[in-house]
Amino acid sequence: MASNLIIGFGAACVVVLLFAEYRSADWLRWLAKPAASAAFVGLALACGGLGSVYGQLILAGLAFCMLGDILLIARDRRLFLAGMGAFALGHLAYACAFAAIWAGFSGLTVVVAAATALAIGVTLRQLWPHLGVFRAPVAAYCLIIAGMTAMSFATTSPGGGAPYWLAAGGALGFAASDIAVARDQFVKPEFINRLWGLPLYYAAQMMLAASVSI
Repeated sequence: MASNLIIGFGAACVVVLLFAEYRSADWLRWLAKPAASAAFVGLALACGGLGSVYGQLILAGLAFCMLGDILLIARDRRLFLAGMGAFALGHLAYACAFAAIWAGFSGLTVVVAAATALAIGVTLRQLWPHLGVFRAPVAAYCLIIAGMTAMSFATTSPGGGAPYWLAAGGALGFAASDIAVARDQFVKPEFINRLWGLPLYYAAQMMLAASVSI
């Protein structure tokens, strides 16, 4: 019951956040975004995240992502770089969590790794002319995303199967949502980027948070 209430609260906060983005209401953005991010941290705690190494690492990743969310609210380039660092630490924490429930590489892992590398390569090529001094940080960030996503498909589910789809789905959604952030920051700031990117991002984080119940 508590988990359902947290998920509902988080979803409501995302709706309010989208409204704030549409109306360019900074004060409402400062209320809604931290609240939505706190919801995925709260969900992980409610699902018993402190009870396992995997859960603790996922919680660390969620906390880093919440910090990144807050740093990105102000839309300042220096804070954006700091936010990128926080999200990179989040991705690394998730990668470590996936290593804690490692099932070993499989054909699916290789396919996902290749597909992710291709998708990131195409995206990075499109972004490259717009990145300027952010080229090196963004390239490094993309490598971290690729590794984290591939590792999510080499995990063991609670039932013993592989991969752990709740974790893999969260990892994929998180990686895909970063495209919306990059386009909004480096190509053209448009509401459409946030319209699909924010719900995908928060749904992915909720999936990762819920995955700690193993």
